[in-house]
Amino acid sequence: MSVFASSWNAQGALAQQRREAMLARIAQMRALEERAAQASAKSKPVFDKRGQLLPRERVALLLDAGTPYLPLCSIAGFMQDVKDPAQSVPGGGIVAGIGFVNGVRCMVVASDSGIEAGAIQAMGLEKILRVQDIALQNKLPFLHLVESAGANLMRYRVEGFVHGGALFRNLARLSAAGIPVITVQHGSGTAGGAYMPGLSDVVVMVRNRSRAFLAGPPLLMAATGEVATEEELGGAEMHTTVSGLGEYLAEDDRQALGIAREVVGQLGWTRSPASAGVAPRYDREELLTLIPATLREPIDMREIVARIVDDSDFLDFKPLYGAATVCMQARIEGHAIGIITNNGPIDVAGANKATHFIQLMCQLGHPILYLQNTTGYMVGKESEQGGMIKHGSKMIQAVTNATVPQITIQCGASFGAGNYGMCGRGYAPRFLFSWPSAKTAVMGGEQAARTMQIVTDAALARKGITPDADKARQQFDQIVAVFESQADAFYTSGLLLDDGVIDPRDTRAVLAQCLAMCAEADNKQLHPMQFGVARM
Repeated sequence: MSVFASSWNAQGALAQQRREAMLARIAQMRALEERAAQASAKSKPVFDKRGQLLPRERVALLLDAGTPYLPLCSIAGFMQDVKDPAQSVPGGGIVAGIGFVNGVRCMVVASDSGIEAGAIQAMGLEKILRVQDIALQNKLPFLHLVESAGANLMRYRVEGFVHGGALFRNLARLSAAGIPVITVQHGSGTAGGAYMPGLSDVVVMVRNRSRAFLAGPPLLMAATGEVATEEELGGAEMHTTVSGLGEYLAEDDRQALGIAREVVGQLGWTRSPASAGVAPRYDREELLTLIPATLREPIDMREIVARIVDDSDFLDFKPLYGAATVCMQARIEGHAIGIITNNGPIDVAGANKATHFIQLMCQLGHPILYLQNTTGYMVGKESEQGGMIKHGSKMIQAVTNATVPQITIQCGASFGAGNYGMCGRGYAPRFLFSWPSAKTAVMGGEQAARTMQIVTDAALARKGITPDADKARQQFDQIVAVFESQADAFYTSGLLLDDGVIDPRDTRAVLAQCLAMCAEADNKQLHPMQFGVARM
C-alpha cells in the first residue's frame, strides 16, 4: 500500500468556510444533547431528597473510569414529541451506550427517570429495541438501569402496546443466546415494566426504592377491590426474600451499581487487548474542512479516508475503473477493513467494481466500511442501455448478503437508491452513524420539486390549461422545504434512521470501537440454550 499524499489546503478560505459551517452544526448537535441532560437534571432536588442518583450519574458510576464510551441514538425522538425544534427534548427518555464495566464491554441502558418519571416514549421504545439488536449482534452483556413510570396513559396508542412486546422478546433472545441480561431496579417497574426484571438473568434491587408489580395499588383496587401497599405488592425486600424476583438487595443506588459491577466481573468475559495502530499523518481537525455545507461542490473522499485510517495508508482497488466509486483496503487501529465511498453517482462500472470488492472482502473476512456521499445511481439513456438497473441490483445483492460486518457513516449526500447500495439503514449495517452534514432523501429537494412541476405542467397542458406561475412557484418552494427539512441529519436521527450523529473528528475513534466489538464478537464463544434463564 502507499501513503496518500493530500492535495487539500486545510488552511485555505474555502476550507475555513466549510469548517465554520461544520462547527455550527456540531454546536447545534451538542446543544440538543445538552437539552436532554438539562431537562433530566431539573429533577436533581427530588432525587437528592430521595437519596438517589440521576440517571446519567448512575451510568457514569457503573462504567470504568477513563475508558472509551460510545453513546447511541442521543437525538432519538427529536421533533417527535413536539414539532417545535426549539422545544423538542431528544433522547426518547432513554440513555444508552456501549462502554466497559469491570473490564467487560457492555451495552448499558438507563431509564431517564429525570424526565416524566422515566415514562416510556414511542421513540424510546424504538431506541431500546435497536440497542438490544446491537447487543445481540455484537454479543454484549445487556445492563439495564430501570426506573420507569411505564407507559404514559395520557398518550396511549394501541400500536405501542403491541410493539412493546418485542422489548421483552428480545430479553429472552439475549438470554437464550448466552448473553447475560442484568437489571438494576432503581425504582418502579409496573405492569409490562415488571417483566424487565422478570426476564433478566440477575436482578439487583434497592431497599425502599425498587418496585415491581403487575398491578400497582390504584389498578389493584380498581380491578379487584384489594387494598395493599406498594411494599407488600412489589417492594425490594419482598422480592429478595419472598418472591425471589431479585437476587441482591442494596441499600442505595451506589451500592446497587457496585453489586452490578461485581456481577459483571464474575462473568469471566475478559476485555480483548487493544489493537496496535499508527495514527493518520493528517490532523483529524482537517475533517471539519472537507464536506461542503450545501453538498454541491465536489470532494475527493480519499481526503477523508486519509484522515481516518492508520498511517494514512490505503490500497486503492481498481482506481482507473468506475473511478467515481472508490474502493480501498486499509487498517483502523490495526483492524483490516475494506472501504467503499463515492466521488459522484454510482455508474455501471462503479456498481460492478463495488460488487467485486464486497465479494473479495467476504472472502478475506474483512469488515466493510461505507462512507456515503452520493446522489445515487447514474440515470440517462446511456446508463439505462448499459444495464444500470441490473448492475445496480447486483451491487445491492452483494450488500444484502455480505457475510462480514458492515458499518456505514453518512458523511454527505445519501440520495435515492444510492442509500441502499451503500448499505443504508434498510440494509441492516452492524452500525450506522451520521455526520452533521449528512442529508438523506429519495432525491434532492429541487429535483423533486422540478419533477413535480414537469408532471403538473404536462397534466395541465393535456387539458389545455396554462399553468399559473405563482401557484407553480408556491408548489415548488413547498416541496423543496418539505424535502430539505426531512433530509436534515438531526431530523433523520430523531427518527432513529441512524445510531447517532457524531462529530467528524471522532470518526476514527468511533470506528475503532465498532471494529473492536466486531472482532470480539467473532472470537467470543457463547453458550446458547433452548430458553433464556428462567427465574426460580
